[in-house]
Amino acid sequence: MEMEKLVSLCRRRGILFQSSEIYGGLNGFWDYGPLGVELKRNVKEAWWRDMVSAHDDLATLPGAPSPYEMTGLDCTIIMHPQVWKCSGHFDLFVDKMVDCRETKKRYRYDQVRGRWVEAKGEKIFVTTVAEDEGPEIERRALKHFKIRSKDADQLAWDGPLTTLDKIDLADFTKALAPEASELGTFTDPRDFNLMFPTTIGALAGEEGRAFLRPETAQGIFVNFKNVIDSSRVKVPVGIAQIGKSFRNEITPRNFTFRSREFEQMEIEFFCHPSQSADWYKYWRDRRMKWWQEIGLAGDRLILRDHHPDELSHYSTGTADIEYAFPFLPEGEYGELEGIAHRGDFDLRSHMEGKLDPNSCPLTLQLGEDGKPVHKGSGRDLTYRDDMTNERFTPHVIEPSAGADRGVLALLCEAYTEDTAPDDKGEDQTRVVMKFHPRIAPIKAAVFPLVKKDGMPEVAQDLYRAIKKKFPAFYDEKGAVGRRYRRQDEAGTPYCITVDGQTLQDNTVTMRDRDTLEQVRLKLDDVVAEIERRVTGE
Repeated sequence: MEMEKLVSLCRRRGILFQSSEIYGGLNGFWDYGPLGVELKRNVKEAWWRDMVSAHDDLATLPGAPSPYEMTGLDCTIIMHPQVWKCSGHFDLFVDKMVDCRETKKRYRYDQVRGRWVEAKGEKIFVTTVAEDEGPEIERRALKHFKIRSKDADQLAWDGPLTTLDKIDLADFTKALAPEASELGTFTDPRDFNLMFPTTIGALAGEEGRAFLRPETAQGIFVNFKNVIDSSRVKVPVGIAQIGKSFRNEITPRNFTFRSREFEQMEIEFFCHPSQSADWYKYWRDRRMKWWQEIGLAGDRLILRDHHPDELSHYSTGTADIEYAFPFLPEGEYGELEGIAHRGDFDLRSHMEGKLDPNSCPLTLQLGEDGKPVHKGSGRDLTYRDDMTNERFTPHVIEPSAGADRGVLALLCEAYTEDTAPDDKGEDQTRVVMKFHPRIAPIKAAVFPLVKKDGMPEVAQDLYRAIKKKFPAFYDEKGAVGRRYRRQDEAGTPYCITVDGQTLQDNTVTMRDRDTLEQVRLKLDDVVAEIERRVTGE
C-alpha cells in the first residue's frame, strides 16, 4: 500500500486534516475530521471498556497470577515542575539534534539516514530524511560527483543504509547533509529537551515556569496514594488514563506517527515485588492479544522483547508491540505500545527525590554538596497490605499505548483495493477500509433504492432506529453502486437498502462490506442483527 493513497483518502473522506491548514499548516499537529474522531473515539472506548470498565475484579482472568482491580484517573496537563525534576524528564528527556550550517535546518541525530559511496577518488557519506531514501541518496550522490544517471555504475557503495549517529564524529567533514550542496555542514550533536515550557499566571522567569506533560504516567504515580485511600482498591491494582501529551519533536514525520501533540492510553499496574515478573508477562501477552482482536491480526504486527543492552538498570523487562508501517523501510517496525517493568523507580523517586537510573541498586542522586539533586515530596507512597500487615513499595508494570499511532496502524491495515461489480454488473476497482466492525466510524448506512413510493420514509425510520444504538448514515443521492463505494471508503461494514420488496413484506437487503454478501432481513430484526455482528455476541 502506498502511503500517499492513504493520506489522500484521509483528507478526502474527513478522517485527518493538517492543523491550521488554511494558514499553511503546523508541522507535527493534526486534526481529526468527522470520520476520524469517531474512529479514534472507538479505539479509546474499546481500550477503556476492555481494560477498565468491563474488567472482572472477582475472577482470575486467563494468564493473570491472581484477581486484580482496575480503576481510572484524568489528571491535568500542567503539573508541579518538581514532578518532572524527580521523574528525570527535566534532565534526561532529550533527543540529540544536529543542525546544517548551510541550510539552517535542524534534524534529530538518529533519524538522518545515509550511506557511504565512493567515486572519482572521493568517499562521502550521503544523507537524507526523505521516505524514498534509496533513490534520493543515489540522486544526490550522482549530483555531487557530477555523474549522469546512465553512468550510475561508477558509484561504489560501501555498506548498507545506516543512521548518522552510527558514524564517527571525525567523519562529519565527509557527510553531505540533506539538501546541502557542500560537505561538512553538520554541527556536532547536542541535547535538546523535548518538553514544551509554559508560564503559570503572571509570574515571569523561573518562578512561573512549568511544562506541558510529556506523558500521562506521572499523574498516576503522584496520585497513587490518593487513589488507594479514597477508593479502597487493593494491590494488585491498575490505574488507567487516556489523555493528551506533548513532545517538542525536532523533526515530526511520517504522517501522525511522530507528532508534537498526541494522545496516550496508559496503565500503571501496581503489584507486590515478588509477583511483578509474572504480572509483566501477563500484561505483555494481554496487550498483544488486544491489538490482534481489534483488527491488527496479520503478520505486520510483532511483539519484540528488548535486548538486555536496551533495558534501563531499574527495569527487568520491556517489550514493544510494533507494526510494519508502510512508510518504514522493508523489514523495519514502528512502536505501537511499550510494556515496561519499571520496578519501584517511580514511586521511590517521588518519595525520596531523583534516583540515579544508572546505579544498581538505585540510589538517590546527590550533587557536589551532598544534597539531593532534586528533592522528592517526602510523602509516604508505600502500601500496607491489611491482610498480612506487610508494608512495601509496589512494583509497577506499565502498558503504554499511543492512541494516534493505533489509529494510524488500523488505517494502514484496513486500506484495501479490490474489485466489485458496479451498477451495470461490471467489475470495477474499489477502495475499501476493512475496519473491524467494533471500531468502524459508521456501523451502518441506510439507502432507499429510489426517492419515491414511500421508500425514503421507511428508510429514514430505520436510520433513526439504528442511530439510537450506533453511528449510522443516511444517503439517497446517486446510484446505489456509487453509494456503496462511498461507504466502502468510509469503512462502513453494513449497508441496508429499502426497495420495492420492502413495501410488500417488510424486509430489507443487508450488504456485507467485505464479503459483498447480501441477505434479506425483516425490518424489525435489523438493529439486533447489526448489534450481534458488531459485538460478536
